[in-house]
Amino acid sequence: QVQLVESGGDLVQAGGSLRLSCAASGRSIFSFNAMGWYRQAPGQQRELVAAITRGSATNYADSVKGRFTISRDNAKNTVYLQMNSLKTEDTAVYYCNAQIILGGRHDYWGQGTRVTVST
Repeated sequence: QVQLVESGGDLVQAGGSLRLSCAASGRSIFSFNAMGWYRQAPGQQRELVAAITRGSATNYADSVKGRFTISRDNAKNTVYLQMNSLKTEDTAVYYCNAQIILGGRHDYWGQGTRVTVST
């Protein structure tokens, strides 16, 4: 079965950088229609941060445009989220998501990795 395992979350000072990784198993990441990163801050709804389609088109939340970059390495079956110029409001649990659209949409989720940005 499909498993998504995130890593890279940490405590970092504002202005710093982190790179999150999402390693997939059970299926090639190229087979997904899209993969993305979502985040959920305490008391908030989960929101889309960045996504990349099978055709490598990318989409970003307005709040992270110019600071975050999503990418993938098909050979490593891994998707990354490079986060630069981190702000305290980026503090959240970050989740990896993979979508398959086949007779309807099916989502896979990782367990999440915590990012804490301090002042």
